[in-house]
Amino acid sequence: MAFSQQRGRLWSGLLLLAWLGTVLLGCASRTALSTEDREALQRELRGETRDRFLRLSYYVTSFFGDSSKKLLTPIPPEEVEFSTDFGGGLGSPGPIEQVLPAGRHGRILQVEFPTAWAMAHRLPDTPRDHPWIYLHAERQNGGLPLILVLPKQLQSKEDFEAELERYLCSIDPTTLMSDWTEGIREAVRAKNAVADMPSDALEMAWGYPERKKVFFEEATRKEEWSYPGGKRLAFIADGRVTRVVR
Repeated sequence: MAFSQQRGRLWSGLLLLAWLGTVLLGCASRTALSTEDREALQRELRGETRDRFLRLSYYVTSFFGDSSKKLLTPIPPEEVEFSTDFGGGLGSPGPIEQVLPAGRHGRILQVEFPTAWAMAHRLPDTPRDHPWIYLHAERQNGGLPLILVLPKQLQSKEDFEAELERYLCSIDPTTLMSDWTEGIREAVRAKNAVADMPSDALEMAWGYPERKKVFFEEATRKEEWSYPGGKRLAFIADGRVTRVVR
């Protein structure tokens, strides 16, 4: 009887090890950054450089069912598109809970890369294979960390720093806004696009487009900005918005 119990425990242990191996293989590191680059970034972003400004206006939403975090996204939740480990896409992260305008002060709390260890501790229905920036923003609702999800194709420390600067900048962007009318500044704060706003203001309000089409008509430079899924379009002439479709 004792031998049978020992054999059963051994078999259970082997099954557990096999399961853990499968989990770890499925959670193989998804970052191309070297260990040295990751450690250097984590050291730097724990120092003075963790104090940043929101480069764009953002929505705050729930985080794909993870109640311990919030998502910080420049695009509406219905346009957020992340793939899963096994193909297909994640659903909407959740409804809009707050808008944080460009220029708000933010502090980086932590940078987390998609290593095997990190992915094993992330919930399945989250963008597990992307770098996550944990931060706290001035006058955000509640005390939960905001997660800014960065692209997963970053290859080097320099790539990471350049991408981070596009979303969290070290110079207050409201200095650029001082030359705009109050109507345009309010549109940026509310994440609205309005006619005659500069293209920089449109970028702050709506975020970065998925595609830009640039062409010329006579001496006029024209642009067509398309956002995820073609759900929003903006038309620009000589650096000013002429029309938006949403």
